[in-house]
Amino acid sequence: MENKDKTINYIEFPLVDANATKAFYGAVFGWVFQDWGPTYISFSGAAVEGGFNGESGVAATAPGVLVVLYGNDLEALQSAVEAAGAEVVRPIYAFPGGRRFHFRDPNGNELAIWSET
Repeated sequence: MENKDKTINYIEFPLVDANATKAFYGAVFGWVFQDWGPTYISFSGAAVEGGFNGESGVAATAPGVLVVLYGNDLEALQSAVEAAGAEVVRPIYAFPGGRRFHFRDPNGNELAIWSET
């Protein structure tokens, strides 16, 4: 998959039970999974890449789904997001495979933008 600047790149769902999640989505949709530690699994085979995040503090209720965009220059995009009036709710941080930040749009929706390390 090629990462394209300023596009929806990844969908992330809350995770409560990794084994049940993999069994369900694998059986019903044929998705393939990769474990990234005890609290995160990624999936492929769904026409868009994505993951299930069991990190503490991630709600399993609304908003539920985190849309993750890709960006080449996180610092510039974080500045642009702030300048456009959105609230950064989680500043740039590293995770296995890259870095990202989260923001709340004018409607209250939380999204993230990530970049490769």
